[in-house]
Amino acid sequence: MGAVLKQALSLSVEARLQLIEEIWDSIAADPASIPLTSAQRSELDRRKREHRNDPSAAKPWPEVRDRLLKRKK
Repeated sequence: MGAVLKQALSLSVEARLQLIEEIWDSIAADPASIPLTSAQRSELDRRKREHRNDPSAAKPWPEVRDRLLKRKK
């Protein structure tokens, strides 16, 4: 186990969660540095084409979230 990992694991759960959040935010700050596979790029392109062809098929996030939450019950 690496020294950095040992240090991270010695933190409290709250501190580790904060560390995860800070690491994730640092990654998200530079989305261009996150490479996409060709399959992911193809899927994104397909979804863009689909949306351009029928933008009315899109659903607002609150509506989708509510539908998903109702399915969990």
